[in-house]
Amino acid sequence: MTLLYPSFLWFLIPLALLLWSSSRKLIHLVHLIILMLLVLSLARPVQEEALQEASIEAKDMIIALDVSYSMKATDISPTRYDFAKETITALLQANPGDNIMLIAFTTNPLLLSPPTTDHTLINIALENLNPEFILTKGTSLEKLFKRLSLMKTGHKNLILMTDGGEEENLDKLTTLVQNADISLTILGLGTTRGTTIENKDGSLLKDKDDNLVISRVNPLLETLASSVSGTYLTASNTVQATADEISDTLQKNENEAQHVQKMQRHYLELYQLPLGLALLLFFMVHTRAVKYLLILFTFLGVQAEASMLDNYHLNLAYKSYKASDLNETKKQIQQIKVRSLQSQMVLANTYYKQRAFKKAIQTYKSIRSTSPKIKQQLYYNIANAYAMLESYDKAKIYYTKALQLGEDPDAKHNLHLIALLSDQKSADLGIAHPKSQDSSSSKSESQEETKESKSEDEPSSGSGGGGESQTQKEQEKSKLLDAGNQEQHPLGSKVYELINKGYIREKQPW
Repeated sequence: MTLLYPSFLWFLIPLALLLWSSSRKLIHLVHLIILMLLVLSLARPVQEEALQEASIEAKDMIIALDVSYSMKATDISPTRYDFAKETITALLQANPGDNIMLIAFTTNPLLLSPPTTDHTLINIALENLNPEFILTKGTSLEKLFKRLSLMKTGHKNLILMTDGGEEENLDKLTTLVQNADISLTILGLGTTRGTTIENKDGSLLKDKDDNLVISRVNPLLETLASSVSGTYLTASNTVQATADEISDTLQKNENEAQHVQKMQRHYLELYQLPLGLALLLFFMVHTRAVKYLLILFTFLGVQAEASMLDNYHLNLAYKSYKASDLNETKKQIQQIKVRSLQSQMVLANTYYKQRAFKKAIQTYKSIRSTSPKIKQQLYYNIANAYAMLESYDKAKIYYTKALQLGEDPDAKHNLHLIALLSDQKSADLGIAHPKSQDSSSSKSESQEETKESKSEDEPSSGSGGGGESQTQKEQEKSKLLDAGNQEQHPLGSKVYELINKGYIREKQPW
């Protein structure tokens, strides 16, 4: 249980002082208790329930961040990359309700965060991106625009943060932007004079002919923005001023807000309990039907006590689950007399994290719901558990059931992997594992790269392929997390592999 407006509890202090110093007359004590119960009702006690999908109004935006080697240049303090990164953080704060997608690109673009209004997730993805692991040095706006044109999201508001690299074909870029239905806002990072780029060892970067590399902002960027009726901006003196300029530009475009789907937490209101108790006490004091009200109060009190105890244990179970104290979680769930959907889901997820997959499957199957979304979630979790048991045929069945209830990219991707694993199991060609829902921030790019990659049985989380020992296989299996796990992890090696794809064959690395 939690309070939505805990500030009202300050009113309990003067009431408590009155209760302590007042006369010992029963009616005075009862009146003070009634006032305390009313204050507690105003504080809005609630019980948190499961996340549910809701439709909200928000503008769709795509932020594309250039992470090529030239972004290490220091003509914009502290570096072009750091300045862009801090600008994105300020921009997220200025637009808290908008639906934002984050893409990092060099020679290859990669989705870091899918469209979301939860900007904490975007900041986590941004913080976990380490430029030191990026080997590609070039900048390809052409590949970025081609990838955006493949996204079936309708009109796109693109904020492009880059120094432009060595792009030269204006006509091709203009055509790609127009075909992709993009409203383009470019933040040009760098100066026209340019600067040298320092290596890790302190030496200056040189090309293959041993000449110093001078990195400048590409003048093509301003021309491109003009040719597609976009906006071209340069870095201001401060990060906040730059973010404000971008926000003002977006505001001037008067982009209409769209309805987007977002998972929101719903609450079970409990204010009726202290309010009802206050009313009962009032009528008991000021009416003659005391004995009847006392019977009613006793009956309601027993029911309320049982309900509140169940909610109390469920809340403790949630806390211990988040703290990875799984034994305590099961202990609290066992003390709940009336099992709810939430408590059963927590118990099943606990079994899953303890690798008791058979018990997890049994518990998932015992949950009954008429909600298609919840059923889809249950089928997906059951399929994941069967996959961990290497019961691939059963996993196929439940992934298929999940897909029959609605579109689910994770389930579709996992079904593809399970089909490969089922074929390869007898030949002992290696092992790969399906994504958990926590990896959804990179699922779109991973699916596309899987089609292009020769090693199609490798998941986007970066788990290894054939030739593993049994111990390594068990370690890789543990990476498949349950749907309720909200822990955040650094970007895996697969992310950098997708960014660095083809870096050896770069033709214009600067």
